[in-house]
Amino acid sequence: MTSARWGELLRTGRPLYGMWLATGDPYTAEICAGAGLDWLMLDMEHAPNDLRSVLTQSQVLAAYPPQVVVRPVDADPAGIKRLLDIGVRNLMVPMVESADEATAVVAATRYPPAGIRGVGSALARASVWNRDTAYLRGADAGITVTVQVESPRGIEQVERIAEVPGVDAVFVGPADLAASMGHLGEPQHPEVVSAIEKALGAIRASGKAAGINAFDEAVARRYVAAGATFVLVGADVTLLARGSEELARRYVQG
Repeated sequence: MTSARWGELLRTGRPLYGMWLATGDPYTAEICAGAGLDWLMLDMEHAPNDLRSVLTQSQVLAAYPPQVVVRPVDADPAGIKRLLDIGVRNLMVPMVESADEATAVVAATRYPPAGIRGVGSALARASVWNRDTAYLRGADAGITVTVQVESPRGIEQVERIAEVPGVDAVFVGPADLAASMGHLGEPQHPEVVSAIEKALGAIRASGKAAGINAFDEAVARRYVAAGATFVLVGADVTLLARGSEELARRYVQG
């Protein structure tokens, strides 16, 4: 794993494998950070992470090689602003369905006149509390934006979404896509898989990086072959749940 920034790694086109951090705990985050994965995602949308827990985990993870991506609850500019101010540089914003929505996400990460991010660098960890005198001039270029497409409408618009300036990558969400296609709990339904593979190809054709989550190894490798370049292949909570269940099967139920 190199020390290159996330945007640079995305542009290499080589497969990058990562995992979800969903416990909200810095101790667990540190255990996972030393495992040798390419990247880690701190999730605020479906996990009990808040601004404080993201800050604490970010401080711990800064000492380790994997790149860190944070998924906020939604595309709210105020929430995005607060994450950027505590030093988050890589965002994955869920439920984007159009080029206009993707444009708004990018604007939330940029200072005026390029965007609408409020200026509070004197109070911000991101600027080392204004000890980094060049921060304001270079902040926009140091942020990567991944938008998450996870509905039929988003899939239909994926080419236009990928073409939005400032969007570095598009991540396809299989679970919500499956649900919105009428296949709740069936992300491997043939119709869903077909839609995902077409979307991955369209994203790559646009010149942007394409992402996906797939905890099954065969599925993950299939999606890499279809064009995915960054893949979530596990989660801390899932590893703990399945591992503890295996212990119970072996020693209690056996």
